[in-house]
Amino acid sequence: MPARVDLDLARTSVFVDFDGTISTADVGVHVLERLAPDDWRAVDEEYARGLIGSRVCLLDEWDLLEPDEARMRAVANEVPLDPDFASLVDDLTRAGADVAIVSDGFGFYVPDACARAGVDVPIFTNAVDWATGRLEFPHEDRCCPCTSCGVCKQAPIKEAARRGRATVLVGDGTSDRKAALLADVVFAKGALARWCDLNGVPYLAFNGLSDVRAALLAEC
Repeated sequence: MPARVDLDLARTSVFVDFDGTISTADVGVHVLERLAPDDWRAVDEEYARGLIGSRVCLLDEWDLLEPDEARMRAVANEVPLDPDFASLVDDLTRAGADVAIVSDGFGFYVPDACARAGVDVPIFTNAVDWATGRLEFPHEDRCCPCTSCGVCKQAPIKEAARRGRATVLVGDGTSDRKAALLADVVFAKGALARWCDLNGVPYLAFNGLSDVRAALLAEC
C-alpha cells in the first residue's frame, strides 16, 4: 500500500486511466481477443515498443474488428470494474477534488461503465460513430509535440496546472507514460510502474483503487 499523500484535495485534480485501472483488465484487449484475428498482437507490440503512436495503433486494430455495436458493448461489459471505483470518486469529490477519466482506448465502453457504477465525471476518451463504424479522436492534440496520441493525456493535466491545481495521475499502461512526466503525484502499477522504474520517474505503487483512496484520503 502506498504511503499517505499530503495534498489539499480542494485544490487537486485527479486523472484516472480506465483500461486496467478502473477496469480489472484492459477492456480493449478483451474485445480484440474475443472478436479480432490475432493480427492485432503485432500492432500492439509495435505500439508498446514506441514504433507507432496510439492513434495509428487504435486505427489499425479497429480495422480488424467488425463494428457491431450491440455485440461489442456486450463483450466489453464482460470485464468487471475495480470494486472501489465509485467510492473513490465519491470520496474525492466530497473532499473537493476534481476527478476525470483519461482513457486512450476505443472509448465507447467507458461511459457505459461509469453509468453502471453510478459515476458522473468528465471523460476524455476516443469515440465510435456507430452509423459509419468510424473510430474518432475528439481529444487528440495536434499542437502537442508528439501529435501521435488518440487522447492527449497531458492536455488536461496542463490545464489543471494552469489553474493552480495539484495534479494526480493513476494509471497502469503505455498510454500513461507522457502524462506521468507532468503529474505532481503518480500512482502506477503494471507496465507503467516498470517504465517509471526504468526511467527514474517517481511514483507510488498501487494494486487497486482502495490503495489510492487510502493514500489520498484521511479515512481508509
